[in-house]
Amino acid sequence: MDLQTFRALLSDEGQSLLAALGGAAGPGRESRSAATAALWRSSPALVAAAEEQVRLRGRAASYFGEFGPHMYFTPDLVELSSHLTVAEYKLDRVLHEIGVVLIDAMCLGSGADALVLSWSHHTMGVDADPLAVEIAEANARAMRSQMLFPHHEDVTSYDSQGEAVFIDLMRRPGPDGSHDPEAYGPSLSWALERVRTTGGGWIRLAPGLGPCVVPDTGRPDEAEWISYDGVAQELVLWWGLGEWGREAAATVRKATLLPAGASLTARGLPEPSVRPLGRYVYVPDPAVVDAGLVAEVAEDIAGGLLDDGGALLTTDEPRYTPFATAYEVTEVLPWGDAPRPRTDAIDAPVEFVVTGADGTTTLIAVPVRFPQAP
Repeated sequence: MDLQTFRALLSDEGQSLLAALGGAAGPGRESRSAATAALWRSSPALVAAAEEQVRLRGRAASYFGEFGPHMYFTPDLVELSSHLTVAEYKLDRVLHEIGVVLIDAMCLGSGADALVLSWSHHTMGVDADPLAVEIAEANARAMRSQMLFPHHEDVTSYDSQGEAVFIDLMRRPGPDGSHDPEAYGPSLSWALERVRTTGGGWIRLAPGLGPCVVPDTGRPDEAEWISYDGVAQELVLWWGLGEWGREAAATVRKATLLPAGASLTARGLPEPSVRPLGRYVYVPDPAVVDAGLVAEVAEDIAGGLLDDGGALLTTDEPRYTPFATAYEVTEVLPWGDAPRPRTDAIDAPVEFVVTGADGTTTLIAVPVRFPQAP
């Protein structure tokens, strides 16, 4: 979608078309008739843009809740969005741990962070893409964000006036599926220097980037990997959580699981020992894996890494942890044996395929329910 097409969507004709197409998904002959009439009146390009917008709003509904049906998206904006709860969680941290009023949001990305920030902060949203700027303006109205001021300018030349800076560097992976933050526009090194110069702020990155991306010089106070409902969302590098403007002696690594709000912090543990299969296996949350905190979970459950099981942990006794899902192994089958029927029941058996020195086996396991779990 280009800028001209987006502006056409905001016109009376575009709004009528969106309303008609959105209503066509509902029951009733009248809604379908209205959609058909709107399609005949509008140009093919506008119809295509409106149809895509309705599809994208449907995909974004699980991220943005009540706001989704009234917002505007591109495919990238939906794909690179985190759940709205993640943005709200970060806003809470800004309010209680950084304590600034004026924020510069650079590289608007999905726009969710800047929009949520502007619920309580004067937020200047800066982006070199005029389409991103105008989408942010429209979405600010949809999300009732009255203190977001989108501005079209190259972020690398923008004269920042904020007390803290937020930079969204969430990007698609490269052709080989990997991320090179220095190839981003702007690069991670530029973003690091901008936040350090400001004295406080945070950078949003793809969650699959591991601890190796955390800089040694001008290091952040904290590197936080966040998941929502068991799905990795993002990595956030934070500055200004401690003494303002002072470089942290060491970066704290943390995994945070939403919506529960449970956080696990690195304890400087060595790699967990590898052991044979016990009665129970644990699947660590992806935020834990990305943050390199599997050892901390292994210590908490008195377990070890399953031999040739990747990040799977195993124990002989069940212990509750919010940072991994526990299963009780009921069968161990040779690879190739007929799999058990799959169902959608919450306690349905699951399969884990493990390849070791003795060949490939399939573990059949059922979820463990901890009645006293918080």
